Amino acid sequence: MSRHILHRLLISIPVLLGVLAIGFAMLQVIPTDPAAVLAGPTASPEEIASIRESMGLNEPLVYQFLLYLWRVLQGDLGRSFISNTPVLDELGNTIGPTVELMIASLIWAVPLGIVLGTVAAVRRGTLVDRGVVALSVAGVSMPIFWFGLMLIQYVGTKWNLLPYLGRGGPLWSIDGLRSIALPAITLGGIFVGPVARMTRTSVLEVLGADYVRTARAKGVYERRVVVRHALRNALIPVITLVGLQVGFLLGGAVVTETMFAWPGVGRLAVGAIISSDFPLAQGAILVLAISFIVVNLIVDLLYAFLDPRVRRA
Repeated sequence: MSRHILHRLLISIPVLLGVLAIGFAMLQVIPTDPAAVLAGPTASPEEIASIRESMGLNEPLVYQFLLYLWRVLQGDLGRSFISNTPVLDELGNTIGPTVELMIASLIWAVPLGIVLGTVAAVRRGTLVDRGVVALSVAGVSMPIFWFGLMLIQYVGTKWNLLPYLGRGGPLWSIDGLRSIALPAITLGGIFVGPVARMTRTSVLEVLGADYVRTARAKGVYERRVVVRHALRNALIPVITLVGLQVGFLLGGAVVTETMFAWPGVGRLAVGAIISSDFPLAQGAILVLAISFIVVNLIVDLLYAFLDPRVRRA
């Protein structure tokens, strides 16, 4: 088991390097001079040239990227061009709200999708099954920005039930729960459909297995057959889907945080790119990439819990 985790960590290193290289290259094509941004609108060409020299922007791109990697390994992500504060401090203030939003989205969307998919599989061919399938297709097809705008329009503005701008406080406070409700519903809403469809397909496959028929022949209660024998084995592909969808969820978090003015890493990244704050944008990309790798590692650990064959590997 430990060897399996170590292998996954070693695989993650080139993935992280690739993400950093792509992010660095994409920021280079933006038609903005970082030295001009740092110098300000009143700076002279000589001052801008001096700043470019001090920042190493006149060096080849490969050398700049290697220098950036060396600073990252030392824990130095630079300073923000706009606020002149360390990037680590800026990211530290936004990681917490993003983690809160991700947890609040997954904590209701994944269980709901599993329940809906299981019920649809057990009641295959009925109106309940068809309703769950239709709901799943609608959830997969629905753009996240449209769903969020509908919630803002009706729940936030027209009915005035919940706040829709900013973060009211930590999750353990009433204001915090009220302020995170709409962003979490928006972000989690796009997750229910895929989880329900995968759960339904997987449970249907497992219900036809020999060991399930044997359990039924022994007189085991149907609820116990579904929950203990079928659902546990059916969750393995569902967890795979959850791990793969986390990248999409992180992308959706960028849209959601921007729409609801949620002070997370996604909104910070959008603001940094718009304002040409390159160190802050690169730091945000790094955090999002590490988050994706960590979530996939957690998925591997859940594999070991659900499938004993992984623990013996």
